[in-house]
Amino acid sequence: MRRLVAAALVPLALLASACGGAGGDGQSFDDNSLVIYSGRNKNLVGPLIDKLRTATGLDVQVRYGDSAELAAQILEEGADTRADVFFSQDAGALGALSKHQMLAPAPQELLDRVAARYRSSEGTWVGVSGRSRVIVYDPRTVVAPPKSVFELTDPKWKDKVGWSPTNASFQSFVTALRVVAGEDKARQWLEAMKANGAKSYPNNVEILNAVDDGKLQLGLINHYYWYEKVAENGPNGVPSRLAYLPGGDPGALVNVAGVGMLKGTEHGEAAKKAMDYLLGADAQKYFADTTKEYPLIAGVPTAPGLPPFDSLKGPEVDLSKLDSLEQTITMLQDVGLV
Repeated sequence: MRRLVAAALVPLALLASACGGAGGDGQSFDDNSLVIYSGRNKNLVGPLIDKLRTATGLDVQVRYGDSAELAAQILEEGADTRADVFFSQDAGALGALSKHQMLAPAPQELLDRVAARYRSSEGTWVGVSGRSRVIVYDPRTVVAPPKSVFELTDPKWKDKVGWSPTNASFQSFVTALRVVAGEDKARQWLEAMKANGAKSYPNNVEILNAVDDGKLQLGLINHYYWYEKVAENGPNGVPSRLAYLPGGDPGALVNVAGVGMLKGTEHGEAAKKAMDYLLGADAQKYFADTTKEYPLIAGVPTAPGLPPFDSLKGPEVDLSKLDSLEQTITMLQDVGLV
């Protein structure tokens, strides 16, 4: 097991180092606290964590960071990790930890609240909110947006597309691309995009802003960033538009943010209570109303204006098979993108 974890850690640790380190912030935690390692941005879910504290009475402390970096941190810490719960931006990082037996089985009652396709097939993690990959485009310069990510390598889009190779949701998309289209085609697409002048940004927000500012014509992002900006600025304050890709295109991946409980945690009951809250109506309504993601439990409506969740035409891929995050990062490194 130690050899497996060490082998898995290499590409993740390299990425963490390239991005400034995984959790090397000197943060310490009280032994009596429930510790959540969150790959979700503090600005996005910090208010939800505050609501969790109030609703459950738990003493919750949080380490925020990139999902891949935090997965590397947990692998490096091993049995000595202070993480009790891993709250990941995507299924891939959760799957990577599950594959290396770092996550404990979740209570079946919690798993049953979410459709099987949005949770681990082994029962070690469960999705708490859904999102779709989309193409954001500038209608002032783009009459007809592409209908597939494979069209983005066309010379007419040279130097006009933004992406975020270090972002967890992009890395999960590339993992899905590898699973759906095969290793060779995924590598060829990355190389062709790089040769076509795709511009790298640190996150989805900066890609969206670049399109709105006329610096890009197209960008690869998650849907909810656009809807959050529209909610803040009004529809007339956001010039860009979204294209949902049809026909099961890999660029239309429907992924989840999710949670898993660390194996060996000394705060198992508190961890279950936190997971129960995230899969309850209050938190699910927060995802729908505040972050503009899709709630995953029954009875909580989607935010107005979003396409119905069951209308999204993402590729048929088992999210548990996005656990090969290490291979994706190695491919991105080989192509020179991280």
